[in-house]
Amino acid sequence: MTAFGPRPGRAADRLPIPATPRDRWHRAVALAGQGRYAAARADLSVLTRARIDPALRSLVDSTRASLMRQLGGHRAAATYDGRAAALAIDLPTSVRAEPLCDAYTGLAADALGIGRLALASRLLGRVEPLLAEAPSRARVRWHWVRAETALAGGRGGDALVDARRGVELAAAMSSVRHQVKSALLVAASTAAVGDLAQSAKLAAEVDATCAEHALLPLRWATAMLRAGVCEGAAAVQATEEAAAHAARLANLGGTFVPN
Repeated sequence: MTAFGPRPGRAADRLPIPATPRDRWHRAVALAGQGRYAAARADLSVLTRARIDPALRSLVDSTRASLMRQLGGHRAAATYDGRAAALAIDLPTSVRAEPLCDAYTGLAADALGIGRLALASRLLGRVEPLLAEAPSRARVRWHWVRAETALAGGRGGDALVDARRGVELAAAMSSVRHQVKSALLVAASTAAVGDLAQSAKLAAEVDATCAEHALLPLRWATAMLRAGVCEGAAAVQATEEAAAHAARLANLGGTFVPN
């Protein structure tokens, strides 16, 4: 599976034609991971007009929010995450964990993006009791946002603990994308505890994996990190690469916007 599997960079024209609404959602997730935001939004728009079950509709709204958040639109994303949560909260217990984890974790990331760290922590607290019934990717995402919240609060050591836990959990999954983002958070957390040289080394490894698997949004984020932790010519090169990646993303429908 491209969305949550070992080949996240599979070319868009090689992705299978969706046979079911959930297949289309998977394709949208895969396209977004490659930075093909316009194509991902097109698939999600088809789903918003279709008659689909509430659990999938919640996941679709969370994915729409994720695309906005990746491009800087945290306030707009919160509207969709809120809708996703409203749909998920009344679902039967047997199908509620995945969409509700996605929605609450997304809302936490939205709050973090506008500087509301206490709210982000409270929302992550709502997710924790659901994780035992949720898929592995939900647990990995939860550790991502916990790590990011710790970083924003100046708690580099705590961030590193959660980032490393994300790496451990992602290693047991087939999703290369989850493994790569987890490794990127370890690199960022390593910088936060003061080891810039090790952070730069780890970020270079993440960049190589991003390039191998065509994970353009993560490659842009990695270049931004490298620009901050590298020195001299390496920092200049990373800054130039970040600008080039951002331009490519814009061409694919991914224009960054302020909150």
